[in-house]
Amino acid sequence: MKNIVLFDDMAFSEFLPLVYTRPIAALRVGISTIAEKWSVEGKTKVSYYSKEYLRSKFPLNWGEDNYLINARFFPTSALLSEIDSLKEGESVWCGEDLLAARVVDKGTMTSQQRDEFYLHLKGNKKEIPADQLLFIKNIWDVFTKNGEAIRFDYDRITKDRTSEKIPSTVQYLGNEIFIEKGASLNFVTLNSSTGPIYIGKNTEIMEGALIRGPFALLEESGVKLGAKIYGPTTVGPHSKVGGELNNVVIQGYSNKGHDGFLGNAVIGEWCNLGADTNNSNLKNNYDSVKTWSYSKGGFKDTGLQFCGLAMGDHSKTGINTMLNTGTVIGVGCNVYGAGFPRTFIPSFIWGGAEGRVVHKLSKFFETARIVMARRNIELTEVDKVMLSHIFDETENYRS
Repeated sequence: MKNIVLFDDMAFSEFLPLVYTRPIAALRVGISTIAEKWSVEGKTKVSYYSKEYLRSKFPLNWGEDNYLINARFFPTSALLSEIDSLKEGESVWCGEDLLAARVVDKGTMTSQQRDEFYLHLKGNKKEIPADQLLFIKNIWDVFTKNGEAIRFDYDRITKDRTSEKIPSTVQYLGNEIFIEKGASLNFVTLNSSTGPIYIGKNTEIMEGALIRGPFALLEESGVKLGAKIYGPTTVGPHSKVGGELNNVVIQGYSNKGHDGFLGNAVIGEWCNLGADTNNSNLKNNYDSVKTWSYSKGGFKDTGLQFCGLAMGDHSKTGINTMLNTGTVIGVGCNVYGAGFPRTFIPSFIWGGAEGRVVHKLSKFFETARIVMARRNIELTEVDKVMLSHIFDETENYRS
């Protein structure tokens, strides 16, 4: 059984603020996280090679014989085949991107040598063309690649399995609808002619909802009355959505329970969008959207005509919040008030267009504790240490 280690490469900062609180491999794209995809395909548990402060929550399991795999890449058949054939010191590449390497350590490697393992590869270098791969390169790829990712996961998850029966009250098109046990749905419309629809365990889709695939609803999540959802959209576990969504990825444990539009967006965990929160996903002049880039330290052209919101974990919006195209909201924010706030809101900020202040860490912890307890999850000391590190690390943006 392989010891699979999913490593974050130099593109890590392109996925901030989502990866302040998780490695790249823990991002949900499609139905499952990238790590879950590798765990299933590799038939083994995987570990993470990420930032030092994340390892207490996302541990690294370094062994004698390690298969290090770039966390941005999915386990396509072409990549899996090359990894299976790797010998000690050999690696797989796509252009300048290192995809995988087999590293044997008999206890002699220093921590620095482990961190720089890519400098010590002495075996053959194999090449795979990009058209045989599925991967993410920027934070907006989480939603732009979500349709492909849902298809990738749907085929794997539903293979040789039988769906629960579609209730007689449900109107549906297409034959790519898979319903897990415990799901409840009546008087809703499902259209899988545009892509597969996956409905997870113990979920609820309330009356009047209109859903067009590709779509995934993960366990213990719900769709509210009369919601309108356009794919490709993923609603992660323990989340609630309502209103109108178009090409959205919600990592999990977050709510958009009321009317309002959310489009071409990615939302972290423990977020809440207040009633009638709306984000713009298209500029009035139809030009490509610029969004904040942590790696650049300024705004970057996405090349996308449709680009809405990226929101880090534990952030909230008040009722009637208006968010402009390409808005980036960090970790632990509370955005509210009249008018459009700035399109880059640093982590741990309270306020909006009319002014803002720093969200005190003690008050943030108290809110997070209450929010997480509603899902019977504890805010642990490990969480607090990680979030405190993020607070310190992001201070320069607030000043």
